[in-house]
Amino acid sequence: MRHVLSALVVNQPGVLAHISGMLAARAFNIDSLAVGATENDQFSRITFVVNGDEKVLDQVRKQLEKIITVVKVQDYVSRDFVERDLMLIKVDTSSGRRSEVRELVDIFRGRIVDVGHEHVMVEISGQENKIEAFIDRMRGFGILEMVRTGRVAMLRDSSITDDLPADVIPEVSEPSAS
Repeated sequence: MRHVLSALVVNQPGVLAHISGMLAARAFNIDSLAVGATENDQFSRITFVVNGDEKVLDQVRKQLEKIITVVKVQDYVSRDFVERDLMLIKVDTSSGRRSEVRELVDIFRGRIVDVGHEHVMVEISGQENKIEAFIDRMRGFGILEMVRTGRVAMLRDSSITDDLPADVIPEVSEPSAS
């Protein structure tokens, strides 16, 4: 089963390396990972997508919660949420099919962000299945290069995901060298 996890972490150097190292050491496979600032510059949010049963998910959550710089972990699996992925893709248009590519970009609600003599660069965001469908359509034109972000997600309801006062910062000690 696919799980989307959100971890609110203290915004300091080394947190992502510590978390990803812990997950790798325990052989957890991360399908997607995105990290970025939150509305409070003292925190960052890390969004993970992992596959596994409830036992795997429970292990991931418990391991994350043991890390001192992790403030809160949430699983979105049974919640109503919006998720998005962002992709930049460079597509070959040397065969004179630029207008076909442009039509597909419009259909998929993407946008052309750069134009070269023999290629276009497209920005597209959406759910994973939309991104994958667009990639499949572009294969016939020739994908020259592609890069994707990790998934980001937010609960649909009016509650605040972290429900923490803005001035709450846990006391953090430096990670040990062991």
